[in-house]
Amino acid sequence: MFSRPIKGPTPRHEGAEAPARNPAIAASLVAENVTLTGDLISDGDVQLDGVMLGDIRVHHLTIGETGRVEGLIEADSVDVRGRVQGAITARTVRLAATAQVDGDITQAELSIEAGARFAGRSLAHPPQLPLTLIAAAE
Repeated sequence: MFSRPIKGPTPRHEGAEAPARNPAIAASLVAENVTLTGDLISDGDVQLDGVMLGDIRVHHLTIGETGRVEGLIEADSVDVRGRVQGAITARTVRLAATAQVDGDITQAELSIEAGARFAGRSLAHPPQLPLTLIAAAE
């Protein structure tokens, strides 16, 4: 119970699998019938099909066709199929044909499908430099 930590490689039994170092974090789902008010922070992936009234800081955000965000978004990557009213800051941003974004987007990579509606400024951020907002969350 109070033993010293083992230094060096851990002995393994033949046929035993090595434990995962960083187990995958399950994606979180905000369903279509859910409205969240406040800030949402996660180092995992989030699928938003409901309504978010507040700021979001996550690793990867997918906003479904029924999803709506009124607030700021900070993420490593963002896929938008629904509506966003507010600024997006991410390394990569993808606006699907059904996306409606009213706000500035700061990104290293931006792709916009035909049919998407984007009212705001696209502010390029060099891909080799970390985004200060994302780095502060880590």
